[in-house]
Amino acid sequence: MSYTLEKPEKSQIKLQFDIDSTTFADAIKEAYQKTKHKFQIQGFRKGHVPMKVIEGIYGKEVFYEDAMDIVIPRAYGEALSAENLDVVSQPELTAFDFKEDGGATFTLIVTVKPEVTLGQYKGIEIVKKVDRITAKQVDEVVEQNRQKQARLVDTDKAAEIGDIVDIDFAGSVDGVKFEGGSAEHYELELGSGQFIPGFEEQLVGVKAGDNKAVNVKFPEDYHAENLKGADAVFECTVHAVKVKELPALDDEFAKDVSEFDTLAEYKDDIKNKMKEDAELRAEHAYEDALVEEIVKNATVEIPEAMIDSEAEDMVAEFEYRLMYQGIKLDDYLGYVGMDKDGLKKEYRQQAEKSVKIRLVMEQIVRTEDLKFSDEEIDEKLSKMASDAGKDLDTYRKSLRKEQIDYIVNQILSDKLMALLKKENSAVSKASAKKAENAESTEAPAPKKAPAKKTTKKAE
Repeated sequence: MSYTLEKPEKSQIKLQFDIDSTTFADAIKEAYQKTKHKFQIQGFRKGHVPMKVIEGIYGKEVFYEDAMDIVIPRAYGEALSAENLDVVSQPELTAFDFKEDGGATFTLIVTVKPEVTLGQYKGIEIVKKVDRITAKQVDEVVEQNRQKQARLVDTDKAAEIGDIVDIDFAGSVDGVKFEGGSAEHYELELGSGQFIPGFEEQLVGVKAGDNKAVNVKFPEDYHAENLKGADAVFECTVHAVKVKELPALDDEFAKDVSEFDTLAEYKDDIKNKMKEDAELRAEHAYEDALVEEIVKNATVEIPEAMIDSEAEDMVAEFEYRLMYQGIKLDDYLGYVGMDKDGLKKEYRQQAEKSVKIRLVMEQIVRTEDLKFSDEEIDEKLSKMASDAGKDLDTYRKSLRKEQIDYIVNQILSDKLMALLKKENSAVSKASAKKAENAESTEAPAPKKAPAKKTTKKAE
């Protein structure tokens, strides 16, 4: 077997293979061994018909197609290994011919990873904004936790916004009930916005034992096609009106909901945790902005096959998330009025961005010659094994190759981000504004005085 390699286009490789007659004859014999059980000819036991007999009845080409299925992947695999090609799509067979001497030729077109030209990826300044935590924000968190500790108490008074009504309801459009429009003993907090606009407001003023017809209009963008813009009536029976009894905001409350003895200590702890969260969000936002700037500075022509494959993966991941929630992708697509190709198209821009980020980051890893060691893998695995309550050897044996590859990529990603943070800088919004103002108020350079004109005297 021999082959030639050409590059007809960027990111494309054309492989032309020449299979000698001996190699193809061996493939034919192998194809016979794999398929002989399919032939049943009178006078022979099934699976024991000689190869020459089968060829005599069906023609010598009877095993060619199966032989091709043997020759092509084998030759392609050898070429990939020899050329060290980083292929990103399935090969496309563009030609296959049989030679007079009993050999064959075929041509494959494959897409490989494109070349990446890095722009500036060091010495970049990115604004890092950390949200300031206010006393009001702390109080809001305290209030949320206080609401969770509220007791619901039945009342005879008319329902107000913030109260909970225990209701049965049955919805209908033009007198016909629709699916999902009925429930019993549903506890609805008025003003929570759980139901479509206008529903909760019409229950303000009801008391336990009341019956109330609620007239509403479904929004034009409602998810159910048969209810978009429809006028509906919900017949409601009020079983109870309940009010919240909230605990007092004092030291006792703090003791009940935390490990602290005073309300002041409890609030300080909330504030510190909110500050930590704000720092973490700011750090992630800084990392994302830094990567975005570095990718923007780079140049790469992404093959359509890579974008298409990434979009496919995104659709598959979305399908998995839906399945985890007990929803089938086809049901979801019917619900939103879209097909799978339409969903894939929705992901295209995101897929292109994701592929470019990955290509640029991989190029930086190669340029900076970032490596990982066995010790680093062991350290990572040891922590994961400890978290899983297993010893290192047992845990390692339980992992598939893909999982090990993921861990290796994680190690390299951490090294890469550490490098990018070291070589670039985060500045505060105030510092960036100050520098901008300094540039704008810098005194302009004095203009050069025009040269004086001289007039030559007439002789």
